[in-house]
Amino acid sequence: MRWTLPESNEAEAARLAARCGLQMPAARVLWNRGIREPAEVERFLRPKFSDLGDPFLLKDMEIAVERIRRAIRDKEKVLIYGDYDVDGTTSLVILGKMLELAGLKAQLHVPDRLKDGYGIQGWVLEKAQAEGVTLLISVDTGIRANAAVEHARALGIDVVITDHHLPDIELPPATAILNPNQPGCEYPNKNLCGAGVTFKLIQALMEREGWAPDRIVRYCDSFLMLVAIATVADVVPLTGENRIIVQRGLAGLSRTKNPGLLAILSVAGLDASMPVSATDVGFRVAPRINAAGRMDNASEVLELFLTPDEQRARTIAQRLDALNSERQRTCEAVANTILERYAVSPPGPDEAGLVFFEPEWHRGVVGIVASRVAETFHRPALVLGLDEVSGYAQGSGRSVSSFHLLEALETMPDLFVRFGGHKQAVGLTLERHRVDELRQRFNEYAKAKLGEEGLEPERTLDAELNLPELNDAAVNEILSLAPFGLGNRAPVFWVHGVRLAAQPECFGRDRDHLRLHFTQNGGRAVQAKAWRFAGRLDELQMGADVDLALTVEADSYSAGRGGPAWSATVRDVRQPV
Repeated sequence: MRWTLPESNEAEAARLAARCGLQMPAARVLWNRGIREPAEVERFLRPKFSDLGDPFLLKDMEIAVERIRRAIRDKEKVLIYGDYDVDGTTSLVILGKMLELAGLKAQLHVPDRLKDGYGIQGWVLEKAQAEGVTLLISVDTGIRANAAVEHARALGIDVVITDHHLPDIELPPATAILNPNQPGCEYPNKNLCGAGVTFKLIQALMEREGWAPDRIVRYCDSFLMLVAIATVADVVPLTGENRIIVQRGLAGLSRTKNPGLLAILSVAGLDASMPVSATDVGFRVAPRINAAGRMDNASEVLELFLTPDEQRARTIAQRLDALNSERQRTCEAVANTILERYAVSPPGPDEAGLVFFEPEWHRGVVGIVASRVAETFHRPALVLGLDEVSGYAQGSGRSVSSFHLLEALETMPDLFVRFGGHKQAVGLTLERHRVDELRQRFNEYAKAKLGEEGLEPERTLDAELNLPELNDAAVNEILSLAPFGLGNRAPVFWVHGVRLAAQPECFGRDRDHLRLHFTQNGGRAVQAKAWRFAGRLDELQMGADVDLALTVEADSYSAGRGGPAWSATVRDVRQPV
């Protein structure tokens, strides 16, 4: 595995540290990430609500707001149509609640992943017309729903689309489209998730409804808790405005009184009175919310966050927890089937783009499996099951950072019944007999785009670190760079020329983790954990000299036992260079 370090300048990092009152580890990371002026550092570390973007920079926002305000004023029947994942369900909840605060009780609809599939369904439009609905607002979906929007118009239903997925060449004929990625939209943050776009609509509605500034901030902060969860779950870059959304939203979770949020945090094993990290959301909270849409129907998620009944919220959260356990077992079975194919030999350079299809695979877990396969083999992967109703192959894809997955599919649109998504994730449906053709064409495209070098795993490090610099104050500054995620990952430090000061200790139920002690240039020893490193004991004998890829993290377990409030983790080791 290649180790790479961005171009750095020690003197400039030291100057930034002095100007901002920082220690060198955090200053190096900030400088290497392009945050090089005190004002930028202040805005990054302590963003304000006023730093959020002007929602009216989104193309069509004035049109969308006026159409919705007319619906509020005239007491029209409104249907909000979402998606079944975290991003879609949270969008439904926050927009539904906002309209209720404005005096309009909208209907909320979330499709069934297995029965309906993705997107706006014709039968829902016809039912809506029969019930007198005159306005449909889509959230986290709709940007490629040209036929559905034409159908709605023919039925006398206006459509306002809010979405973040990449549009097709021809946009749907909607009354208004809110999507920062549509042509002609000047909104600077092109990486909003679906709930982020919905939140901008809510901001704009609050302003046009004449809410007082302090009331806007108060209610926006309550909505941002769900928007933060969606932003983390949708794996969009946690930079710029998204960083503000997640930082403020996560801070609010430790003060929330919402029964659904309290219940889902509880079943995820989190103390609602303690800080919740983006990692907690990504690995413990979001999967439980997503489990409803993957394994059953996501309508219960809406009830979870809207019910005032604490017991009902606990019941739903426990059910989501059980569905998540079922999802994990199903996911593991599908992933193992794929990984076992490469147990003897991993895919070679002639297998640059991977496509897997089995009719019996559960379509609710194929996206998670595709993510695991892409990460394991450092290749874009498509994983598909069979829709038994239509007979189509249907699934999801996940990619590596250097490969634009949607652009790949756009070179072969003739293969698909429908497809959509963005750079890192896609959904696709095609006729079953064309899967082999997809496999061949996708692989050829990936080979041409990635080349052999693009298939080689790479570990990107953020800055150099000397072990004597690792003290409580420096670690607190490093941790203040959170929330961590795509675009702002937890810093990985390159520590040169350290020596194993003691024999490694194995720990864990299966004794597959290591506890290591290092020194550098004869200085004090630093302890670090190395997860699943037992197989590398030969490299880590006492007295061995190595380079480290090292991270630090908060450690409440250690703090609760009188130790440091942080710990170090070894991500990789190699021979010194």
